[in-house]
Amino acid sequence: MSDWLGPQEWQAVALSLKVSFWATLLSLPLGILTAYILARGQFRGKQLLNALVHLPLILPPVVTGYLLLLTFGRRGLVGSWLEETFGLVLAFRWTGAVLAAAIMAFPLMVRAIRIAMEAVDPKLEQAGATLGASRLWVFTSITLPLILPGVIAGSVLAFAKALGEFGATITFVSNIPGQTQTLPLAIYTFLQVPGGESSALRLVAISVVLALVAILLSEILARRATKRVAGT
Repeated sequence: MSDWLGPQEWQAVALSLKVSFWATLLSLPLGILTAYILARGQFRGKQLLNALVHLPLILPPVVTGYLLLLTFGRRGLVGSWLEETFGLVLAFRWTGAVLAAAIMAFPLMVRAIRIAMEAVDPKLEQAGATLGASRLWVFTSITLPLILPGVIAGSVLAFAKALGEFGATITFVSNIPGQTQTLPLAIYTFLQVPGGESSALRLVAISVVLALVAILLSEILARRATKRVAGT
């Protein structure tokens, strides 16, 4: 692949995979927790929480990126605190691209896991609780294995969405080759440069292949997990 792609193209592919991996991995625990709260919780403000979770799907990505810049930028309330306390800078860094990708992909992850969780019979969890198991043990030993296909599907969907994230990323971390320039940003850059169509086409082809692999992998892993849960 290194012979087929130029240095800038290869950097964009590698950075996209890195950003998507960390965006998915870091958001997964919160995604499972949020899905559990929405699927099992009964409280005031539940619909508001659901709306906030899905807000990135509705808002223009540029708006999401700008809100991230205001909040997590070096002059933002959270961003300045992170820099002063931990020396962590998100704006115009690849770590900020991870945050932007995670937020944009989060609704898809939560939705897939929530649907899987709502399909689990609550009586199974109640039976475990009546035997004296703690809520955490019931979740890890009963609920989590049953929703594993949804967790896998949600994670792969989030990974694929993170790979294709553009608007929030370019607004929050800009388009810096080798630092924040992911696949979509590199394609956009090459399309603005005379003679860059061939490079853009190669990256488009890679994007299509990665998306197809993600979808097929999601189907295969989900089916295997379903068979394992069913005991077949």
